[in-house]
Amino acid sequence: MKRCVFFLLFLSFVEIVFAQKHKILDNIPPVRYYNADSVRAVLDKEPYFTLFKDNYIIGGIPIGSEPTAINSDVKFQLSISQRITRSKLPFDTYLFIQYTQKNFWNVFQKSLPMREMNFNPGIGLGHLIVYKDNYIGKGYLMLEHESNGKDSIFSRSWNKVTLATSIMLNKNWETQAKIWIPIIDSRNNKDILKYNGIFQFATTFRTNNKRFNISALFTKRNSKMSFNSQVEISYKFKQTENQYFFLQYYNGYGENLLEYNQYKSMLRLGFVIKPSDFSIF
Repeated sequence: MKRCVFFLLFLSFVEIVFAQKHKILDNIPPVRYYNADSVRAVLDKEPYFTLFKDNYIIGGIPIGSEPTAINSDVKFQLSISQRITRSKLPFDTYLFIQYTQKNFWNVFQKSLPMREMNFNPGIGLGHLIVYKDNYIGKGYLMLEHESNGKDSIFSRSWNKVTLATSIMLNKNWETQAKIWIPIIDSRNNKDILKYNGIFQFATTFRTNNKRFNISALFTKRNSKMSFNSQVEISYKFKQTENQYFFLQYYNGYGENLLEYNQYKSMLRLGFVIKPSDFSIF
């Protein structure tokens, strides 16, 4: 119960911070950009501490089998990023660190066990993509570590060098791509690429007012025409808020490290707080 209270307080804190940020930015008069450097200069003035991926808490049941207290759960994700430098490094890159944690909590069981926690810190170089003096995306090259903090036969860990990009095609459509070079350092998940793959791609549609979003993420597994898929729908009731009503459907393997080789088909519902620019999968 203490974990739940702590998480809800953290979400509230993040929401307040970003709500204040948006109020401040809304009061800033439009800036006329003259070149790509001036665009990056303005973006560099924004807060260095921000969200990296979506931050959410969702609960749900399996699809295709009878829901029970064991196979139903609550899933939540915390993800933050801290820029270390401005875009003054070679090729207009900046240094950043990120930390993402994903938890799976069996709240429907009597003892409320935390079934699995996945820790994903990383350090990398980011690049703001500017085209025709407009900020249309970002990319990064990052060294990541991912593990579940368990020991013995339940230990899972791996490292990867990741190259990713997110591009806004127009005001409604965004696309993402991510590929990684794996460095597997655990004898208990040597075959993880068979289930987690080596690249993924995603697309997102947003309405003009950005209140409704629908995303589809596909991760290629190491076999012919096989993908892990994730579909998300989010809607915010007030334009000034950054909290969305959130529906997520996951189908495939690799949703968490402990059960990376087990098939999951899960439908979950809850709330999400999204980054101010691009959501990273």
